[in-house]
Amino acid sequence: MLLFVGLGNPGRQYARNRHNIGFMALEAIARRHGFSTARTRFQGLATEGTIAGQKVLLLQPQTYMNESGRAVGEAARFHKIPVGDIVVFHDELDLAPAKCRIKVGGGVAGHNGLRSITAHVGNDYKRVRMGIGHPGDKSLVHGYVLNDFAKSEEPWVEALCDALADNADLLVKNDDAGLQNKLHLALEAKGFDTVKRVGEK
Repeated sequence: MLLFVGLGNPGRQYARNRHNIGFMALEAIARRHGFSTARTRFQGLATEGTIAGQKVLLLQPQTYMNESGRAVGEAARFHKIPVGDIVVFHDELDLAPAKCRIKVGGGVAGHNGLRSITAHVGNDYKRVRMGIGHPGDKSLVHGYVLNDFAKSEEPWVEALCDALADNADLLVKNDDAGLQNKLHLALEAKGFDTVKRVGEK
């Protein structure tokens, strides 16, 4: 079994925040692949299904971002899922909006959700880094990630989440390069390959 984790904060007031794009991606995957309605388990919302013949557990921690690792650790221990079979979808300030990169391990770049997961299960999980751009000043980051996506941003957010859902089989098959290529082509086809960062001319 693989464990796909979307990061975000629980509650309606956070639902469209930039920080919640990981939740949005997981919800798109659940819809596309016919997963049943998530129910409360492992200090999160969880649902099981199959992608490309592989059993996958989708988990949205409900612990708030800074404690995400508690939910991930509980689910991983219960199902005996090794850290190498965990995939975490999260917002990435250091990538331009609509860009997406996949990597295994590495630093947490100030992301408290990743820091918590690393503390609970180790560092060698896969990260699907979903670019949201940077507000340009470190002092603005907190407000920026906890603000909703602007209406003008919603089309690329939806396109990126849909592209991840369409190509989730490549994550299951461990074809990270193939996935990045498919995501690039899908976003390019919709004209989102050159989305500007906040503040760019």
